[in-house]
Amino acid sequence: MCLESALRRARSGRKSSKEGPKRAHTLEEPSHAQRQEHRARFDWRWLLPILVVVAGCVVYYNSFSGAFVLDDDKYIINNPRIREVWPLSETLRGRRPVVDLSLAINYKYGELNVRGYHAFNLAVHLLAGLTLFGVVRRSMLGDQFGGHVRSAAPWLALVTALIWVVHPLQTQSVTYIVQRGESLMGLFYLLTLYCVIRGVDSMYRAWWYVAAVICCGLGMGSKAVMVTAPLVVLLYDWIFLSKSFAETLRRRWGLYVILMSTWCILGTTGIAMGVLNPVQRVATVGFGFKGITPFEYLATQAGVITHYSRLSLWPDPLCLDYAWPVARSVGEVVRPALLIIPLLFGTLWVLLRKSWLGFVGAWFFVTLAPTSSFIPIKDPAFEHRMYLPLAAVVVVVVLGGYAALGGAADRLSWGTRSRQLVTTGLIATIVALSVYGTVRRNRDYQSDLIMWRDVIAKSPHNARGHLGLGATLFTCGRTEEAEEAFRKAVRLKPDYTDAHYNFGNALSKNGKLDEAVAAYRRSLRLRPRYAKAHYNLANTLKEQGKLDDAIAAYGNALRVNPRHISAHINLGNTLKLQGRLEEAVEAYHKALKINPQYANAHYTLGDALRRQGRLEEAMEEFELAVRYDPKRGAAQRSLEAIRARLRGPQSD
Repeated sequence: MCLESALRRARSGRKSSKEGPKRAHTLEEPSHAQRQEHRARFDWRWLLPILVVVAGCVVYYNSFSGAFVLDDDKYIINNPRIREVWPLSETLRGRRPVVDLSLAINYKYGELNVRGYHAFNLAVHLLAGLTLFGVVRRSMLGDQFGGHVRSAAPWLALVTALIWVVHPLQTQSVTYIVQRGESLMGLFYLLTLYCVIRGVDSMYRAWWYVAAVICCGLGMGSKAVMVTAPLVVLLYDWIFLSKSFAETLRRRWGLYVILMSTWCILGTTGIAMGVLNPVQRVATVGFGFKGITPFEYLATQAGVITHYSRLSLWPDPLCLDYAWPVARSVGEVVRPALLIIPLLFGTLWVLLRKSWLGFVGAWFFVTLAPTSSFIPIKDPAFEHRMYLPLAAVVVVVVLGGYAALGGAADRLSWGTRSRQLVTTGLIATIVALSVYGTVRRNRDYQSDLIMWRDVIAKSPHNARGHLGLGATLFTCGRTEEAEEAFRKAVRLKPDYTDAHYNFGNALSKNGKLDEAVAAYRRSLRLRPRYAKAHYNLANTLKEQGKLDDAIAAYGNALRVNPRHISAHINLGNTLKLQGRLEEAVEAYHKALKINPQYANAHYTLGDALRRQGRLEEAMEEFELAVRYDPKRGAAQRSLEAIRARLRGPQSD
């Protein structure tokens, strides 16, 4: 409300400042040459979107040297579903089929060349920025804004899109590859709104509406936050495009019915059931997640939204993994709520007055609602969730700054030149600071090691951060440092199953077998059906010479996961050490049922058969081992030895 008043005062002030002594003048009809010159004059406003693209390319140029980090390993490097584009039925069977399809296309044309993935993410972000430019420009040309805003609409839209594109808070949605789900959803969200805006007064109305429905469906297939899009578009229609809500429904009820029908996509992908089902056995989001109640999550979000708001205005420090704690005390809830609740009710009040400011506030809260309301999610805070809500903050800052500068210019009697210099300098400063922050933040995505160290530096009590650092160090062969990182993780969170398991791996690798066994057992007390922990415990017990205990542990691993091929083979090897060859042969046969072309299983089976004196069967297994792995020298030597033995002594 205050912002609207300031804009009105700025408009009236500028209008009065331009009034002066009136002079009589006559209107002359422009000559033919003047009319031709006017037509030929280039409209520089068409270059404004190009500035957004150029700025985005400059600010994200250094992201192309970034690596796959964190969840990229799970969803890209080790994701078999994206290895082939066809058949689409296989590629699109995940919960985010549009994201999986985009990753499959990246893999098809570049495999694991990280630059192609970054290029795709940047292209999506730039298209979203251009769409935001279009939405803001067309909105500011409407009756909701006064003449000065309408005349400056292209430039105000440019500043809004420019700041939004280069803002450091966007890096998690752009530079972190797998989070393209957020930026893809954001692009389709904005395109849905833009297509409806264009369709209202277009002679190709039906085609614009068809495009809106397609974009809405693609957004639903990208991320579930898109669920709010039909409602936000309806809200925009009521405020900007219609005289009343009744008129909105009368003219375009069919469009909104079809837009809302795209919610069915969330049902077919399993998202809806995953969120709403309260009795899921394993869940990280929705009412089936048992780590936090809906009320606790809602109470926690007051602090989270306050934090998001601060980062929107001053994006430092940024952290990939906050491990945000659940709000437990009254103070943790009340202090941020004193800011959020008045904003929420203020938004509702101006919204009921059909104010553009009400829509902007509604955009912020509604686009955040799927992740920042009462639906429990394992991680209460992630920066990429601000991808769309950030646009609302930027619009308010840009228009507020425009009104404030206009008022200051009138009070201080600035000339046109001074006003332009101050405005340009202020915008340049904001953009330059944002560019610097984004370029600097992109460097943190150069490797897992850099990122996890950054997480720990900013959140030293984050057990998952220490676990991630330890896992990265372990992969790099720095097992002593990894052991220390895992030790900190279990100290910070004693009930952290994965931390105990990885701690055991590091201890075992460093030769501390007794401690490793204890770590594995602690992990299994927390999660009895942890197949990998059973398996590695068995390996460690075998290394200690405790063969009976190792055999029992392998059996436990196979009861949890009967298709654990390495457990079958190592069980066979342990039985073979005890001379229990028949049982060993049976274990190897089970491994080969899982993968008939596994060379190591053929080799170990051949060795067991050789020890039993079943030489011809052993020779067949060694031949298969060599066929499937020609570089396996031990199998080749064993095969030649058996052939020589079967031929017997050769006479001259």
